[in-house]
Amino acid sequence: MDKFWYLGDMLSVDGDADAAVEARIRIGWNKFRQLVPLLTSRDISFIRIGRLHSCCVRSSMLHGSETWPVRKENEVALQCAEMRMVRRICNVKVKDSVLSKELRERLGIDDIILILQQNRLQWYGHVLQKEDTDWSKKSMEYEVEGSRPGGRPKRTWSRLCKKIAKHAI
Repeated sequence: MDKFWYLGDMLSVDGDADAAVEARIRIGWNKFRQLVPLLTSRDISFIRIGRLHSCCVRSSMLHGSETWPVRKENEVALQCAEMRMVRRICNVKVKDSVLSKELRERLGIDDIILILQQNRLQWYGHVLQKEDTDWSKKSMEYEVEGSRPGGRPKRTWSRLCKKIAKHAI
């Protein structure tokens, strides 16, 4: 068994976020399908629909994402899934050539990758404020002994947070 469900998040033995991202996208689509009558209603303003989408669909897609060591492919998968939902909400087809940015502005929502980064930085800040004896802070400083395999090292959560924080300043 290389992956398992634990406390609302899909964990895999190799430590990447692929399984978690796939599971969360699936959960987001399920929530979207439940809310389609409201999300596609023309009686409700786009801003209110955008808030509903953010509260219910996006939050279910990003649940637990603060600790994911996401790769570019994971970010693209999240973005594609959300933009398919946004296009369906706005009743716009891909061939209509409407920019994603414009559709997000119409709904009053930010890019899902930006929200993912904000959530991660917020969690990183909480971990940094912990006492030095706390296990979550100790785990960030833990270094694996021995030689690592050849090639580029895996993208770790703490390196990712440090990189995002450097660009945010």
